[in-house]
Amino acid sequence: MLMLADIARAIDPVLLARGCSIEPDPWQAELLTQRPTRSLLLCARQTGKSTITALMAIWVALYEAPALVLLVSPSQRQSGELFRTVMQFHSNLEGAPPLTAESALRAEFSNGSRILALPGSERTVRGYAAADLVVIDEAARVEDELLAALRPMMATRSNARLVALSTPAGKRGWFYETWTSGQEWHRVKIPASKCPRITKAFLDEELRELGAQRFSEEYELAFIEPNEAVFPSEIIAAAFSQEVTPLWQ
Repeated sequence: MLMLADIARAIDPVLLARGCSIEPDPWQAELLTQRPTRSLLLCARQTGKSTITALMAIWVALYEAPALVLLVSPSQRQSGELFRTVMQFHSNLEGAPPLTAESALRAEFSNGSRILALPGSERTVRGYAAADLVVIDEAARVEDELLAALRPMMATRSNARLVALSTPAGKRGWFYETWTSGQEWHRVKIPASKCPRITKAFLDEELRELGAQRFSEEYELAFIEPNEAVFPSEIIAAAFSQEVTPLWQ
């Protein structure tokens, strides 16, 4: 029976989520089953973006073995929190391959897969290769150079996936630029009002406490001009033109 359940979870990742005692929201189920190669998750806090990426990580480790999964965030603490969620799911999953090595930031499985939690710095991620899944948590707040360091790690894996999840952090950085102009990305936007686990009463209280601007960023996912910006980005963009008049004929 365990073998049949394992085969079913490999075919349908939603069954893996349920095996971890998680009933995914429709957008989460879609992400699990479609498995896009490049994904941007613009989601409010507590809407389930960390949960879904942790489920994706454990599925890849179990069913694309031997796989390398990298969990990256602006700090080691944040990467460690996501890693703990992944390992909690593994411990809840009946019949999952056992661990051969485990620390606070690293796990190795009997099937040869590895999951590593790293701080989001270009200097700390170099040296890893052949990654099958890269998860960037709080992607709007990591260094712009990080993506350039991560992408070559997936060069030799034809089905390698990159998932960047975040709340907004102003109209700047590669996450904002990719969200607004990137062509080959699967985009998911989940404001707090679309999460069935967050009540309207809570959001009303947060609006009163935070004020309209911060609330719109944290819960409604608005990209807001940085506080230090003298001119809005739209005005700056409008000042430039692609049409160049020759200085002489």
